[in-house]
Amino acid sequence: MKKDTKARRADIGIIGGSGLYDIDGLSEVNEIAVRTPFGAPSDAILLGELDGVRIAFLSRHDREHKLSPSEINYRANIYALKSLGVRRCISVSAVGSMKEAIKPGDVVLPDQFIDLTKRRASTFFEGGAVAHVAFGEPVCASLASQLLAAGRSVGATVHEGGTYICIEGPQFSTKAESRLYRQWGVSVIGMTNLPEAKLAREAELCYATIALATDYDCWHETEEAVTVEAILTTLRQNVVLAKRLLRASVKAVASVGNCPCQRALQNAIVTAPALIPAGLRRKLAILTDRVLPSTKGKR
Repeated sequence: MKKDTKARRADIGIIGGSGLYDIDGLSEVNEIAVRTPFGAPSDAILLGELDGVRIAFLSRHDREHKLSPSEINYRANIYALKSLGVRRCISVSAVGSMKEAIKPGDVVLPDQFIDLTKRRASTFFEGGAVAHVAFGEPVCASLASQLLAAGRSVGATVHEGGTYICIEGPQFSTKAESRLYRQWGVSVIGMTNLPEAKLAREAELCYATIALATDYDCWHETEEAVTVEAILTTLRQNVVLAKRLLRASVKAVASVGNCPCQRALQNAIVTAPALIPAGLRRKLAILTDRVLPSTKGKR
């Protein structure tokens, strides 16, 4: 029984983006299909050990890359990781560079987001419960610092900080949009980290992004137009580097202590507990039991 319990638990969750469909060195692998009140996650989750650290790996687009950015069930993905005991979530994502200094092949660790998505559920709290979590600092600083050190240790060109703008997709930007985003001071552009980061905060998970620059988007006049073929060529090289970075980081990431991310719901739920429907309380129990008084023994 103890062995089975351990096999279904993890401390670190890794969400793999385009091109990252597995983790090198993962041992004692157990593939599980997690059910959530919000539907099915993108794929079965691979649970295992990486250098002695319990890891839960989830392919964001499905291992066969069947899900577009707009089709991903972000709520189910984050809920599933939370249900497995994950406290720290590392997101790996392919992005376009919006700055000359960020070259294809570089790694960016953004610390801010701009959300331009249009059709995605971005909260767990609806249908009878309202919560307002702080999101001014959307990335866990402690987690990001460990990823920065790991990136440098494996020889990656790492850019610390910056803004990730998340568009709906699946189309790439127009030149007019790309130029506008550059005026906003955006560092990279992608399609998947929101609402993922918002939901991770509501689930009280530490969250940080490893953004893998694959191209210059369409603003760069001296570069060819963005194509999937060109992106995939660079991405294959980036993924090898990302796997090395992840392996170099897990022990340090696992040692990160409690931080404000893991108390994000404290005083954030504004609906009186007694007024939250019982069914919704059960649905959100994994997220809210730490902060809402128990209803056991009450009518």
